[in-house]
Amino acid sequence: MRSKAEASPFYLYSQPQLTANFTAYRDALEGVDAIIGYAVKANNNLSILKHLQKLGSGCVLVSGNELKVALAAGFDPERAVFNGNGKLPWELRLAVQSGTLVNVDSEFDLANVSAAAKATGKVARVLLRINPDVDPQVGSLFLPTSPSSASFSCPFLRFPPPVCSKERENRLPGGKKKLKQVHPYVSTGLASSKFGIRNSKLSWFLGEIAADRGLDLAGVHSHLGSTISKVDIFRDAAAAMVEFVREIRSQGHTSLRFLNIGGGLGIDYTRSGAPLPTPAELISTVREQVSDLGLTLVIEPGRSMVATAGALVCEVTGTKQNGDKRFVVVDGSMSILIRPSLYDAYQHIELTAPHPGAVEDTFDVVGPVCESADFLGKARRLATPSAGGEMIFFFGAGFEVGARRRKRRKKLTLSKN
Repeated sequence: MRSKAEASPFYLYSQPQLTANFTAYRDALEGVDAIIGYAVKANNNLSILKHLQKLGSGCVLVSGNELKVALAAGFDPERAVFNGNGKLPWELRLAVQSGTLVNVDSEFDLANVSAAAKATGKVARVLLRINPDVDPQVGSLFLPTSPSSASFSCPFLRFPPPVCSKERENRLPGGKKKLKQVHPYVSTGLASSKFGIRNSKLSWFLGEIAADRGLDLAGVHSHLGSTISKVDIFRDAAAAMVEFVREIRSQGHTSLRFLNIGGGLGIDYTRSGAPLPTPAELISTVREQVSDLGLTLVIEPGRSMVATAGALVCEVTGTKQNGDKRFVVVDGSMSILIRPSLYDAYQHIELTAPHPGAVEDTFDVVGPVCESADFLGKARRLATPSAGGEMIFFFGAGFEVGARRRKRRKKLTLSKN
């Protein structure tokens, strides 16, 4: 692999796997009017974007720079969605000018979208990002038992009495501790999340949009989080969103055309063969609920689309021991693969070639950044590698550094491997 890369570390991608991942979503949506909106934040490599665009993908964006890259890759802006809780005025002007669907995330965001419409002389197609208050850990709707509650003033929703999050017992029968599915940093659909509007404010937003000729209420949107491993969570959210659609229409807003249920399917980072839901299983949980609405379904796969098609390849700088702790030092770091240090997440690590006769030991795999948080894996059983050897970090090319930044690492796309 080194002979095909200009520098180390580098990202390695499989085009056939990327195609297979997209095809799984496309096949799952057969018979459904839908847009597969690839979440560009997962990986904005131009070659990957161009390939997905040729396969028929739409795109989901979280910055103006991502929109520029998506347009350069050939994506149809009318099949693009611009998300985010802090969209900048220039980004909104670009989105409205290009005809992109824009999520409304707050009162100030609505004002900024309206201003962008006036500045460009175009009508902004907007989605209301409604926070369904669904816990991605367990899939329960945290709605008050009484619709008259001050925190919930939309009486059109009726659900079984939920279990309060503070009262929820975090243990299984027999006292075994539950394994959390979703890190709180990537849980985005709870009432305490910084994303979306609360359902108690829905009527206000509907009134403001109806009074503004520069705004077209095109649909609604929700997003629960990432690394989700139970599809019934999507069913819970879809049930809530269907009721929101019906209520919005009952108030005279008949222009709704899109229902965006977000993305967030997890992947098998441990490579242990653990069963995880497929795109087909995801769509089967919502197909019946949305089929009679006459809306285009939008989904936003990112990690599940690209992460299993990529890896990070690093060179071993050397090994060392301090006390009873042994380290493998590589030229990669938290600056290009932040999941382990940010989320204490597992990234599967292997040597790219066998090391005959090498002693197997337990290592922390670390980088050269000057802080102790700079690790890519802890307590890994590996053959002791030689300096100059290579290590591969599986699924290490998904969800890379922020979309507003310029990439600093070379990327290598292999079309046949």
